[in-house]
Amino acid sequence: MVPAALALGEQHGIDGTGLLRAVTLGYDIGTRVVMAMGGAAFSYESSLATHSIAGTFGATAAAACAAGLDARQMRWVLDYAAQQSSGIIAWRRDTDHIEKAFVFAGMPARNGVTSALLVKSGWNGVDDIFSGADNFFAAYAPKAQPDRLVEKLGERYEIAQTDIKKWTVGSPIQGPLDAIEAIRGKKSFEADQVKRVTVRLAPSVATVVDNRDIPDICLQHMVAVMLLDKTVSFHAAHDKPRMQDPAALRQRAKVNLVRDEELAKLLPVRVTVVEIELADGTRLSERVSAVRGTPRNPMPRAEVAEKARDLTVPVLGRDASKRLIETVFALETVADIRSLRRLLQHG
Repeated sequence: MVPAALALGEQHGIDGTGLLRAVTLGYDIGTRVVMAMGGAAFSYESSLATHSIAGTFGATAAAACAAGLDARQMRWVLDYAAQQSSGIIAWRRDTDHIEKAFVFAGMPARNGVTSALLVKSGWNGVDDIFSGADNFFAAYAPKAQPDRLVEKLGERYEIAQTDIKKWTVGSPIQGPLDAIEAIRGKKSFEADQVKRVTVRLAPSVATVVDNRDIPDICLQHMVAVMLLDKTVSFHAAHDKPRMQDPAALRQRAKVNLVRDEELAKLLPVRVTVVEIELADGTRLSERVSAVRGTPRNPMPRAEVAEKARDLTVPVLGRDASKRLIETVFALETVADIRSLRRLLQHG
């Protein structure tokens, strides 16, 4: 949604408020389409990549809003989004997670911009892609509930339900890292004082992160890093050579991942239970039902900014990163979003 809105927004010189409006619309449309298809249940049962479907419709709506399309053109642009809706969950088999970036982000952004540019240049299309003959739902999700497209429209804004990951790791590892941080906040300890760490996850969730080949989605390695560093930075989460570091391997050997059927009953909420046993016999535990950064446990602005710095300082430098963060937090005051370009460019 964001790069698509930026692309068309730069072309048309919209202001910061316009960019916010476009991105907000994108989140609403993309989310509502997948909810109407069946939401999480459809995602688990289907081979289609709902991340890319939501992304394509969301990016299209965001780009179209930034381009200033009228109501009928918006109908057409959604038609072109439907025609480009694609992606299958085969991306999970790519152990380097490169294909995931294309399926989740690159392809949807490209599709959304293409849809908006076509209609902006004068192309027309089908007016009723969600309800006419041979409509989108008939092709992709015959059991869909189209009424969910407009459920509480204008009252409930999906962007307000967005998760912002505190940790730059796979989603199932968020809860365990939260739990270790919480435990350490109650009783300080060093990695070498730990005898055993037991992490309980729902079986389907545990499978995603169990002893994976790359660090940021390997639960055992990320727990080891958390024990050693007392935090997990972007660099640490993507430092593959460290997976062979003797110190990390010593801590990793202490981690026991348990597939807990009781936690499966609570899905789609991913509940985590972490138990730490110290060498002196002390047992510490924490249950995480609301991961940090989710609407039920949101990060304060300072915490969001700190994560942004961890991601942007190595690329942009400390001064440029500081200016970018300050500008984004005051985006509604930006007269022309093309002024953001210098803040986003390396060097």
